[in-house]
Amino acid sequence: MTAPRSTTPRTLLGRLSLPERTYVADALRTETVGGVLLLAAAVTALLWANIPVLHDSYESVSHFHLGPAALGLDLSVAHWAADGLLAIFFFVAGIELKRELVAGDLRDPKAAALPVVAALCGMAVPALVYTVTALAGGGSLDGWAVPTATDIAFALAVLAVIGTSLPSALRAFLLTLAVVDDLFAILIIAVFFTADLNFAALGGAVAGLLLFWLLLRGGVRGWYVYVPLALVVWALMYNSGIHATIAGVAMGLMLRCHRHEGEDHSPGERIEHLVRPLSAGLAVPLFALFSAGVAVSGGALTDVFTQPETLGVVLGLVAGKALGIFGGTWLTARFTRASLSDDLAWADVFAVASLAGIGFTVSLLIGELAFAGDETMTNEVKAAVLLGSLIAATLATVLLKIRNAKYRRLWEEEERDEDADGVPDVYEEDDPAYHLRLAARYEAKAAEHRRIAQEKAAARHELAEVPGGAGEDHDGPA
Repeated sequence: MTAPRSTTPRTLLGRLSLPERTYVADALRTETVGGVLLLAAAVTALLWANIPVLHDSYESVSHFHLGPAALGLDLSVAHWAADGLLAIFFFVAGIELKRELVAGDLRDPKAAALPVVAALCGMAVPALVYTVTALAGGGSLDGWAVPTATDIAFALAVLAVIGTSLPSALRAFLLTLAVVDDLFAILIIAVFFTADLNFAALGGAVAGLLLFWLLLRGGVRGWYVYVPLALVVWALMYNSGIHATIAGVAMGLMLRCHRHEGEDHSPGERIEHLVRPLSAGLAVPLFALFSAGVAVSGGALTDVFTQPETLGVVLGLVAGKALGIFGGTWLTARFTRASLSDDLAWADVFAVASLAGIGFTVSLLIGELAFAGDETMTNEVKAAVLLGSLIAATLATVLLKIRNAKYRRLWEEEERDEDADGVPDVYEEDDPAYHLRLAARYEAKAAEHRRIAQEKAAARHELAEVPGGAGEDHDGPA
């Protein structure tokens, strides 16, 4: 007989388990620092490219070529940043995705439904908005994928700057959403932005990945084995015609992210812990430094709203992302037995959905790929990405600030630890030992207050017995 289907309603964006909450907190801490560095790199790039006396030096550095030409790797600095350093970013994204699939929210199909549906809608609606806008204005459809990506580091940097006490469930939703978003962005790059294939190089890259997998399964350890192999796989993938960042995500997905008996951390968790700071603190900011340097003027910003391609990017990021993610979340609640957490309102979901409209790193990368060979349009699309992300960040900041007082109360409730055992009380309310510890603390406090009360009463009694303490002409005590 088949087991009866569970009729228990599931809560959307409910409280995380303690291990998942700890993982999310650690990941977001690094991503937030990386986001601040990313913001600093973007501002530096804009200043470097727009100050007249510095503009030529920016162009010279960005287009300076280096690398072995015999291996097909004589690339510009900007090209190395986009194809080389971003492979590290996608490697970490691959590990995150693998972890989510085997140990995180995506392991349970029911729990995975929300971020997957929200991410899909959050990519489909911006693409649709861009397509409709471009068709209406007679523009190119090549940039349909530009507004589909969310930049998690930048989004979390905005959260850090505005200082909101966003509940961990919403933060985890944003992080998981971005992981799924990254996966589909990778698929878009692989399927739609692949040049003519070099099957010999592709075969070599596949053979290198197979060797990488066999070494992992054989328990071989040592960075001096894997780092050179990873570089060879990356170079072969680049020369195959497939975007080289695919090599990064493929190797990330191969790492084991579940723990064996006696392990405190899986190999994937250990390597992610080591590589994430390199990705968030170096690779992504350097990519931003050599990708965000576009000439910005009053006329250029006005042109963003007059050209169908750039207007489509802005509308896709600002309106398409917010409506798509919010709509996907609402549809999940509407057509399943899931319901929104009682602690949250749909306004909170819309605020986070608006924050996902910050599409920086991957959007800039897709913009370069979509309009390769057209430097003018590439720069205009980059300006549209920057402007759209700024508008989305401003809108999300306003919405989150309006709700910030409620978020702070929720955060304080999540962090409350009255029994002082290092574990928030909300995770121990069903544990009898927790209530016994709390009772002992309350009994100790009660005993202390009884002792103080007795001392005060004794002191007052002694004062009342002092001769002449109260005169006949006085109504009150001495």
